[in-house]
Amino acid sequence: MSDLSVNMLAAALLLAATAAPAYAASEPKVEIGYIAADADLTLRRMVVRNPDAKGVVLLLHGFPETLQTWNDVSLALGEDFEVHAFDWPGFGLSSRPAADRFAYAPKDYARVLKAYIDKAGIDRSKLTIYATDIGALPALLLALDEPDIARSIIVGDFAPFDRPGLMHERLQRLKTGVVSEEVRVQLNRERDDILENAFRRGLPAEAQFEVSTAFKADMAAGWNHGAITSADAFYHYYAHFTRDQDHLEANLSKLRTPVKVVWGGDDLYIGKAMGAEFAARLGAELTVLPGVGHYPHLQAPTQTIAEIRASVR
Repeated sequence: MSDLSVNMLAAALLLAATAAPAYAASEPKVEIGYIAADADLTLRRMVVRNPDAKGVVLLLHGFPETLQTWNDVSLALGEDFEVHAFDWPGFGLSSRPAADRFAYAPKDYARVLKAYIDKAGIDRSKLTIYATDIGALPALLLALDEPDIARSIIVGDFAPFDRPGLMHERLQRLKTGVVSEEVRVQLNRERDDILENAFRRGLPAEAQFEVSTAFKADMAAGWNHGAITSADAFYHYYAHFTRDQDHLEANLSKLRTPVKVVWGGDDLYIGKAMGAEFAARLGAELTVLPGVGHYPHLQAPTQTIAEIRASVR
């Protein structure tokens, strides 16, 4: 068995052990599996089934995460809803085609999102999308083209507009072609530090928090799952980021899907002023979570769950 196969098997066993506890027949059940988005892309996904679901929630992760970032949130929401999550191409155990076949751009991720919703047979009229970081812009780009893609969309802690001054210095450099390759190399070299510290970086001591060992192991197993690493996918995403940000900003008035904005008040990577501008220009509700950083769903899952529940009802 190859090293890649061993890693995939280990990750699959880990997920089965940590994300799929036994439930009674009437309770929500967790399913981990795969679904083909198209001929080149197979997505690993997690679905929490509820026989009495009041609606459907689709959770979209950011960098450097995988679908396991949603374990606690999805199980809590699964008490009332059917919940879906998947690994973006380039992350976790989803496919990662060569960059000349799949650009890893926000617009490409938007097409992946549409394919997932269609292939999974999700009822759009009952769907709420919660998207953070790299997942948010694709959801909004898709909504521009298909206003009925969801009943509502919640976004946060991302960069809807080209405002490098509101972004962390490393993200600014990723948006600058002349040094972006240097950043890609650095991100790959610092993989272990990123997986250990990215989620709590910049937070004061009293706000520090840990993520589960299983989640860290899943991100580590997925980082090098194929020729393109998760850092490489992030690099390619940023190579097209400004183009797709500009497209959203130029067409913002055409966005018809109801949008809510939820932001960590102490986000180190993308300042809350970005969220405030986006919400104001869209006329959307804005919730700023005091003392919370870039990953509200990990640091403050109870608040995240409450925001999602409020939007689904």
